[in-house]
Amino acid sequence: MNILMLSSEVAPFAKSGGLGDVLGALPQSLAALGHDVRVMLPKYGLIAEKFLEEMEYLLYTYIPLGWRNKYCGVFSIKRQGVTYYFVDNEEYFGEKSLYRWDDLERFAFFDKAALELLPKLDFKPDVVHCHDWQTGAVPVILEGYYKKNDFYRDIRTVFTIHNLKYQGIYSIDAVKDFLSLDDSFFTDDKLEFHGCANLMKAGITYSMAVTTVSPTYAEEIKTPTGGEALDGLLTARSNALFGILNGIDYDEYNPKTDQYIEHNYTARSVLSGKKKNKMALQSQLGLPVDGEKVMIGLVSRLVDQKGIDIIAEAMEELMSLDMQFVIVGTGEEKYENMFRHYAWCNPEKVSANIMFSNELAHKVYAASDLFLMPSLFEPCGLGQLIALSYGTIPIVRETGGLKDTIMSYNEFTDEGNGFSFYAPNSHDMMYTIRRAIGFFADKGVWEKLAKRAINQRFSWEGSAKEYEKIYLNL
Repeated sequence: MNILMLSSEVAPFAKSGGLGDVLGALPQSLAALGHDVRVMLPKYGLIAEKFLEEMEYLLYTYIPLGWRNKYCGVFSIKRQGVTYYFVDNEEYFGEKSLYRWDDLERFAFFDKAALELLPKLDFKPDVVHCHDWQTGAVPVILEGYYKKNDFYRDIRTVFTIHNLKYQGIYSIDAVKDFLSLDDSFFTDDKLEFHGCANLMKAGITYSMAVTTVSPTYAEEIKTPTGGEALDGLLTARSNALFGILNGIDYDEYNPKTDQYIEHNYTARSVLSGKKKNKMALQSQLGLPVDGEKVMIGLVSRLVDQKGIDIIAEAMEELMSLDMQFVIVGTGEEKYENMFRHYAWCNPEKVSANIMFSNELAHKVYAASDLFLMPSLFEPCGLGQLIALSYGTIPIVRETGGLKDTIMSYNEFTDEGNGFSFYAPNSHDMMYTIRRAIGFFADKGVWEKLAKRAINQRFSWEGSAKEYEKIYLNL
């Protein structure tokens, strides 16, 4: 099949989170199955120089955007069987940032450009696969206008929800203007949402299939608790809604070959390898060097969604445990300052690294014994999968992709690959942390758990085959 993916983020060119990671890996896995996969993204000012040097200029044209005609250039890169198209407009994408105040206009331009460019690129996709609200307008304008043209008539659409919380809600007048849509599109069964226009709703309503990034999240978003006021629509579209688990890139997250960590190791040497990495990290961060001390890692955005409020409630109790806590991440100022405070008061127990460092994150995954993810909601979650690949045992709340990938250890049946709790409160989290630390003391049990974790595979190949099935059905 000919498959076109549209996204505001694609690793390694431009990413701020999990969306970019998915678009970095899924297209290549689909190409490996024999499909012609093209990916389109904006040509942001933050794209690294080495990629700019690799780009080939293809063409330029003008894109109609309401009453405006806007310049649009196209550059391309081919790598690992996938063609990447970069949509160029300095006014919209020239800055060194992914998102800003005028995102409606910027992504309306990108969405119109994606469809306008296809005949000029001489590429007719069987499937256009859109990701998150930034590309939610594509299925609407394709259905509303472009399908009158023979070139576009047979194109099928898939829309993936990576995080339902961010929906692209704007005034109806503005959306009408930029997308040239008439009043008939702004009824409550289409784009209208509490007096505004909702581009996430547009993607869900007009796409032929809707996917999200884990089976449990697909169920949660059909409930009032997890549905972010779109649960009714998602329930109505149940027959076309699929949950497909994300994978991770085992070339990047492999303790045997990871260039960022001090000591490489395999499943056979998992405990001794992790101990060496732990002592190296303790030394680097100024923590007391003790290979037998249990280390808990947290690599996260420091926001309520990630359960940081639950951790905040439990910090005094955490400090009473015989452990070390290493934090890497940025987020809300109150949480950044809280971790700095506890690191200052407890320098032998807490290392607060309020930054994002890919290298330090890799070291924390390799050195930690336990990895904490008490998320309030988590569409898929990559942290727990990365932790497993390093033989680090996750402690998670049972939600979304965390529930789909982590099974709580049962000492009676010897099943499970982590520790989990259900209620989003500090009491249940602390009980689970104490339980995990109790098992850490039993080296026989812990080695078994670590080896089980490091040998698990959540590959993109399996996910790609699930997407392939959906495309074929369409």
